[in-house]
Amino acid sequence: MKKIYHLGSCSTCQRILKELELLDGVQLQEIKSEAITPEQLEQMAALSGSYESLFSRRAMLFRQRGLHEKELSEKDYKELILEHYTFLKRPVVLVGDKIFVGNAKKTVEAAKEALH
Repeated sequence: MKKIYHLGSCSTCQRILKELELLDGVQLQEIKSEAITPEQLEQMAALSGSYESLFSRRAMLFRQRGLHEKELSEKDYKELILEHYTFLKRPVVLVGDKIFVGNAKKTVEAAKEALH
């Protein structure tokens, strides 16, 4: 299975999707219009090793809610990601049993290799 979770209004996601040169058979899920299910999030966490690794501390709501001043548990990370799409670090690329999370240059390069 090849799947990419992204945000359509995010210019970084748009740039990365172009960079990945997507082929047929890659399923895209725009996380604002099609929310992530608990099952999808559990699958991502199983592949990445934790909910924290999927969590974006860059989300504006992170500071607005004062979350940067709190100790968050794995349960907190899971609930926050399911509650609001901006808390998911993006894009998330799934290729078989591999996961690539975020927009770091090395991560995007590795995802591109795995997709092709």
